[in-house]
Amino acid sequence: MMGRRALGRQFGWLWAAYAVSAYGSGLGFGALPLIAVLVLHAGPAEVSALSAVGPAVGALVAVPLAPRVEFRRKRPVMITMDLTRFAAMATIPLAYAFGWLGFVQLLVVSAVVAAAKIAFNAASGAHLKALVRPEDLLVANARLESTNWSSIAVGPPLGGAAIGLFGPVITVVADALSYLLSALGITAIRGQEEAPPAGDKRPVRAGALLDGWRHIMGDSGLRALYLNNMFVAGLIMATEPLLAVLLLRQLAFPPWQYALAFAAPCLGGLLGSRLARRVVARYGRHRIFRTVGTLRAIWLIGLAFVRPGVVGLVTVMAVELAIIINMSLYTPVLATYRLERTPKHLVARTLMAWSIGQQAAIAVCTALGGLLADVTSPRAALAAAGLLILATPLLLPRRDHDQPPQPEPEPSHSHA
Repeated sequence: MMGRRALGRQFGWLWAAYAVSAYGSGLGFGALPLIAVLVLHAGPAEVSALSAVGPAVGALVAVPLAPRVEFRRKRPVMITMDLTRFAAMATIPLAYAFGWLGFVQLLVVSAVVAAAKIAFNAASGAHLKALVRPEDLLVANARLESTNWSSIAVGPPLGGAAIGLFGPVITVVADALSYLLSALGITAIRGQEEAPPAGDKRPVRAGALLDGWRHIMGDSGLRALYLNNMFVAGLIMATEPLLAVLLLRQLAFPPWQYALAFAAPCLGGLLGSRLARRVVARYGRHRIFRTVGTLRAIWLIGLAFVRPGVVGLVTVMAVELAIIINMSLYTPVLATYRLERTPKHLVARTLMAWSIGQQAAIAVCTALGGLLADVTSPRAALAAAGLLILATPLLLPRRDHDQPPQPEPEPSHSHA
């Protein structure tokens, strides 16, 4: 069975580092918008700006980092990014304690954390490809995906309870410490790391910044999945700040119910991620992309019909459960396919290009959703997101691209 396959001690340390960071982020799920609403009394436009501007600036900052991540050993990059996130998040409780916390600081922290996350994930994905056998990539990605959803299932209810007991910044403290522990876990990975591609000590050519996008756009399968993923992720994540305002302010949900509405459905993520390998073996990746990729897009419109009380809580949980089951099955299959179709010397740049595009889409959709909510209402903006996402299955690949791409030569020193 998938859960019993041994992937080695080194993957175990990587998985442990990922888990402690994921559970810390689970505790701090939605912490910055929550602080903006409860502490700074921000409105829909400000909360959406926090969720949009920070990741957008972070994505912009991450662009020149792509070749530098590619041409360096990955474990030191991951440790540096963890320490960067720890330092940035730690400034929030300090400023709150002295009464200095402001909206601009939340924006800056959001941008720094977003850029560091993009660089960390790119280095982690490249290191994962070198750490496990090709036939084990789907198993490894499914385990990471399962950990991600379990952390969101457990973290937000505990975080909501902690906020009620200790104040609004306690989950930020937990999130910051989790990055520090993650860095310590990565240092425990032993063995000589594979040398990075040639060129790590040479000036980076300007074209290297775009190599990840060139690879994605030059591969018809990756291109279709990339465009689909940008719009789906952007529209789904744009609903988070809108729901924060709708549930916490307009419908007067207590913080623990708000956290529960997102946490409980994440248990469905454990089911989807554990089924990924068996479903792919039975139906093939193309059917997963087409069928599950469509199913994850049809439920979002339900958030426009949330009402006060138990009925509203159940509505949010049902919609989120349907989305998460499909996403947790789809995501590890996509992550594995992306690694398999990317040459070793382009992995980090491809993953960063993918993340930057996704963050940019989230930023644009969130900003537009916030503006629409400010002009109309959060409910109207949720309805618009739910209707627009129904068109995203048209971007999914229409034919099977499972045949591996032609191998690409390693870049020459002159290009690197």
